[in-house]
Amino acid sequence: MIRIGIINVSDRASNGIYEDIPGKAIVSTLNEYLISPWESEYAVIPDEQDLISQTLIDMADLKECCLIVTSGGTGPSKRDVTPEATAAVCDKMMPGFGELMRSESLKFVPTAILSRQTAGIRNKTLIVNLPGKPQSIRQCLDAVFPSIPYCLDLLGGPYLECNELVIKAFRPVSK
Repeated sequence: MIRIGIINVSDRASNGIYEDIPGKAIVSTLNEYLISPWESEYAVIPDEQDLISQTLIDMADLKECCLIVTSGGTGPSKRDVTPEATAAVCDKMMPGFGELMRSESLKFVPTAILSRQTAGIRNKTLIVNLPGKPQSIRQCLDAVFPSIPYCLDLLGGPYLECNELVIKAFRPVSK
C-alpha cells in the first residue's frame, strides 16, 4: 500500500481551537489526483520545530511514507518553522518546488512572496511544505504535483498513477 504523510502544522488546530481544514484539503485533493490506492499517516501538531522534525522522521523512516505533505508554518512569523524543521531532516533540498509554488501563488495574492514553501528529500521520501490556507494548498499542489510521481520514481518509490482528467503526471518518454 502506498503511504502518504499529511501534517497540519498549526498551534490552534492542534489545540482544538479550530477545525483542521488544511489537512482535510490535502486529503481531498490527493483523492482527486490519485487512482493508485493509498493510505494516509495523519498528524495535527503545533508549530514546534523539534516536534515537526520528529514527526517527519517518524513518517519517513518508521511509517515508510513515500511522500509527506505539510501545511502551515511557512510564513515569516517567529512561530513559522516548518521549512527549518524540514531542512534539518532532509539529505537534499528541492528549491524548485518552493519557487514554483510562490510563482503560482503570486498570480492570486501579492503577499505570496512572504511564503517560504520548500521541499526536500529524506532517504526515499519527498517532503513538500505547503501554505496553510486551503485555497492556496490546492493552487500549489496543482502546480507541483505533476512532478511528484516522477520524483518518487527516481527515488525508488512506488508508482503513483494519476487521474489524468484531474491532473497529468509528467514522466519522460522512454526511447
